[in-house]
Amino acid sequence: MDSQIILQGTTPSQLVDLINEGVKTQLERFKKELQTQTANDDLLTREQTCELLQINASTLWHWQNKGKVKGYGIGNRRYYKRSELLESLTLLK
Repeated sequence: MDSQIILQGTTPSQLVDLINEGVKTQLERFKKELQTQTANDDLLTREQTCELLQINASTLWHWQNKGKVKGYGIGNRRYYKRSELLESLTLLK
């Protein structure tokens, strides 16, 4: 505890405003971190996707053609976003 803050002459409303500003900046920082994490979503290869969903490559191909799973490509490579795969799972009764 090397630094000390002396609150002499600070009214309770000023103290509340200071605390609110501090919390607000921390929340904005946290929000930016969350947005960058979702923007940089994990990309999985076909093999990783099949392993995650415990299916074979032909099932993945059929699901992609039917629109059940979204795929992304670069050249002849295909990638799948982990979050979208998990969102595509449906709850069974």
